Amino acid sequence: MLTRLWLTVLSVFFITGCSASRDYLKDINFPVTDGSQAMVLGPGDIFAVQVYREHDLSGEFQVSKDGTIDYPLLGILHVGGKSASEVSEMIRKGLAKRYLRHAYVSVLIKKYRSKRVYVLGEVRHPGTLPFQERMTIVQAIAQAGGFKRTARTDDVIVTRMTPKGEKKVVVPVESISEGKAPNFFLVPGDIVFVPESLL
Repeated sequence: MLTRLWLTVLSVFFITGCSASRDYLKDINFPVTDGSQAMVLGPGDIFAVQVYREHDLSGEFQVSKDGTIDYPLLGILHVGGKSASEVSEMIRKGLAKRYLRHAYVSVLIKKYRSKRVYVLGEVRHPGTLPFQERMTIVQAIAQAGGFKRTARTDDVIVTRMTPKGEKKVVVPVESISEGKAPNFFLVPGDIVFVPESLL
């Protein structure tokens, strides 16, 4: 899969050059996020449930392949496609029906294993990374080992799938890391491609 992604990004880059929009904060065709969008659970994701003063009802859970967990007293719960707040409310209501009328339930996502971003090109360790909420492009590149010396650090291309199709934007990562440009938040499925310097 990585090989196919690599070839796709390379072909687009060499065909279009730098035709992707550079002004990612003003490009109406590229959906920009502040990183605060609701994240929903998927298979493999891990989250913690904390029920106030109820140790036996608190703990960590991993979402199964069919999007469920086995929760104490309530049995099988379908949590796939739900946000942390929705799961918290589901558990609270379930407990209130039979066991705890005034349960205080909190849910904290530990790992989004079902969601990935792809960092390719001139980085030390290209490949897939687990997505984290409010993940920035600087964080993703750092987790991929950072730029190689041959990287064009201010011409990083981000490819994002949207309801209207695939969109691309050029992000000045070096300028962001130096505080000269606003930060750029990633979403699950983003492809980050660091091109090679022409010099």
